[in-house]
Amino acid sequence: MRDKESFPQQNSTWDLTFAFSALVLLILSGALLLAGAITLILYNSGKLTLDGSHMNIFKLVLFLAVVSLVLGAIFAQLFSKLPLRPFRILISATKRMSKGDFSARIHLSSPILPYEFTQLTESFNAMAEELGNTELLRSDFIHNFSHEFKTPINSLRGFAKLLKNPNLTEEERQEYLDIIISESERLSMLSTNVLNLCKIENQTIAADRQPYDAAEQLRRTLLLLEPKWSKKELDLDPDLPDSLLFNGNQDLLNHLWVNLLDNAIKFSPQGGKLEIRLWQDGGLWFSVRDYGPGMTDEVRAHMFDKFYQGDTSHATEGNGIGLTIVQKIVSLYEGSLQVDSTLGQGSTFTVFLPDAK
Repeated sequence: MRDKESFPQQNSTWDLTFAFSALVLLILSGALLLAGAITLILYNSGKLTLDGSHMNIFKLVLFLAVVSLVLGAIFAQLFSKLPLRPFRILISATKRMSKGDFSARIHLSSPILPYEFTQLTESFNAMAEELGNTELLRSDFIHNFSHEFKTPINSLRGFAKLLKNPNLTEEERQEYLDIIISESERLSMLSTNVLNLCKIENQTIAADRQPYDAAEQLRRTLLLLEPKWSKKELDLDPDLPDSLLFNGNQDLLNHLWVNLLDNAIKFSPQGGKLEIRLWQDGGLWFSVRDYGPGMTDEVRAHMFDKFYQGDTSHATEGNGIGLTIVQKIVSLYEGSLQVDSTLGQGSTFTVFLPDAK
C-alpha cells in the first residue's frame, strides 16, 4: 500500500523538474524573440540590411541565439534537479521512517541553501531521534510487561499441577496453596499498577483538585500498609501535623503515598526504621527515609524506568512500576522529587508539590 502511495510524490517531483526546465526555456525563448524583434525593427527602419557586413552580423546574432537556446535547454535539464535535491532526500528519509526505520537522518548542509532548510534538517532529525527512543521504550515495555506477567502465571500453573498429586502431605499442600495465593496477589498488584500507570500517563495536568486534609490521608495510608511494616517489625517514626490542608487530587496523592511508602518498606531490613515527614512551606513537602541497602549510581540512573528493579536477585517483592507512577504524579503537579541515597545507609525520597496557582 505504501509503494502505491509513493507514485504521486514521484510524479510531483517530475512536475517540478519540468516546470523549472520550462521556466528556463521560456526565459531564453523570450530573449530570442526580443533579439528577433530588435533585428526586425532595425531592418524595417533601414538601419540594417542583409548584405555586406550587416549580413554577417545578422548571421552571427542568429547563430548565437540558436546556440544559446540549445545550451539553455541542456543546462535547464541539468540544473533543474539541484533545487529539488533537498526534497528528494527528505522524501527518501520519510519513506524509510514510514516503514519503521527510525535511523533515517537527513543532512542538508550547503551555503547556497536557505536557513529554513537547516531548520528543516534539525527538526526532522530531532523527530526521528524522538520516535526512535519511543519505539525502543515501547519494545522494552512490552518485553518487560510480558516477562512480569509470565512469571507469576507460570508459578500458578506449576504449583496448581503439583496440588493434583494425591501423595502430597498436608504441610506441602498448604505450602503450595500459600505460594499460589502470594503469586495471585502479585499478579493482581501488577495489573492494578499497570492500569494506574496507563491512567496517569494519559493525564497532562493534575485535574479535579479540591482542598482536603493530606495529613489525615497519609495516616490512613500508614494504617493500610500496617500488615507489611508489621510483618518486618519496622519501627515507624512519623512526624505529621494534626492537619494539613492541600488543594490536590486525592486519588493521585493516594498513589503517591502508597508507592513511596511501599518502596521504603520493601527495602527496609527486618526490624529496621522508617522516618516519615510531612510539612507545608509554599506547598506540600513529604519525605520518607529507610535504612536499607541504599542504591548504586546505576540503580539511581534507572530507578524511574518502567519495570526496572534495583534488586536483581528478586529477594524483595515488586514490579518496578511504583516509582514510575510517583515521578509522573510529581510532574503533573510541576513539583520536584529528590533522591538521596548512600550504599549501606539507606535512601531518602523527598517530594515537593507546589500550591495550586
